[in-house]
Amino acid sequence: MAAKSSISDIDAQIEKLRDRRRTLIVKSAERFARAATKSGLAEMEITDEELDAVFGEIAARFRKGEKEGAFGSTASPRRPASGGSGTTAEVSHDE
Repeated sequence: MAAKSSISDIDAQIEKLRDRRRTLIVKSAERFARAATKSGLAEMEITDEELDAVFGEIAARFRKGEKEGAFGSTASPRRPASGGSGTTAEVSHDE
């Protein structure tokens, strides 16, 4: 029989997961900021609505490629993030 977890143990686990989530969000934001800076996108006068639309198109392109099992001849292979489990996380701005 499995040992019961106390409420304080569960609370500690929840807090660790929240910290991990915050870290993943920050790393993801830094990754996209580097890409935007490197491409010159960060220096352009682009509205948030335009950025949302462009990133939505990019996400749809890669989601379609994942469903088909390939990203096409122009996309480079994706590599897992260093130090992570190799999974991707969706970023929520609900905090």
